Amino acid sequence: MQDYLVRVTSKDGLLRGMAAVTTGIVAEVCQKQQTDITATVALGRLLTGGVLLGCLLKGKQRLAVMVEGNGPLGKLSVETDAAGRVRGTIRNPIAGLPPKDGRFDVAGAIGRAGFLHVWKDLGLKDPYQSMVQLQTSEIAEDLAWYLTSSEQIPSSVSLGVELDNEAQVAAAGGLLVQSLPPGDEQQVEHIIRRLQQLPPVTSLLRNGTFPEQILSQVFGEVDFGIQQRVPLEFYCPCHEEQIEAMLRAMGAGELKQLVKEQEQVEVVCEYCRSRYQFDSARINFWLNESLD
Repeated sequence: MQDYLVRVTSKDGLLRGMAAVTTGIVAEVCQKQQTDITATVALGRLLTGGVLLGCLLKGKQRLAVMVEGNGPLGKLSVETDAAGRVRGTIRNPIAGLPPKDGRFDVAGAIGRAGFLHVWKDLGLKDPYQSMVQLQTSEIAEDLAWYLTSSEQIPSSVSLGVELDNEAQVAAAGGLLVQSLPPGDEQQVEHIIRRLQQLPPVTSLLRNGTFPEQILSQVFGEVDFGIQQRVPLEFYCPCHEEQIEAMLRAMGAGELKQLVKEQEQVEVVCEYCRSRYQFDSARINFWLNESLD
């Protein structure tokens, strides 16, 4: 099943739902980041959560979600846009934690104390920024708390990453359901009951259930319409000119020190792991340009 996301809205406009399959993206990003099994599940959940939030963007708007706790993983970051393009990185890809109570110890790997940061570029003068304390460090509950407390939209979030016997990503995906104002209490209670009865999203995906079908199971007799389907892909916009501009911005003093210490400067993108190399002759050319 190809990675994609579906967004639906109930006919009365009081409920909104998003479901996504992210198996390919999670596998690709975690392979680039060289994560261990617990880090794979943690980063995979945040990638999926970022994609779900990103589907509410429009045009050229962008979004970044960051989780930073006091656990061994350090900082996890995900960036996405309205077109379904996403990338992610993790400070320490090796959690080194055994399963706890039969589950991957994501909360222990992230740390019980920390913050969830959300940054949005909405095309305005200043970006929107928000920060909330981590509630469970399981990521899904933390995103739900952010949406409910900061954006004032009661939300339920479900995120999952399932690994096979060889510790490879077998299924990844997520679900986001929101109650929109003025809200309908009976309808919300109906959705809550159905969410409680729903099998894990990854189990549904492994059984061949499509995102549209997952949303049908959640909404039940509540009539809804599909608003959009968005293909999802890993995308990193880094390029050589961007890296060159970053190096030039370091200033002549630091560049001279780099050339003195090494014949070739190598910069590795933290997201896609692309390597950019600049020899001393090229850097000296920049320095001479700045003197002219």
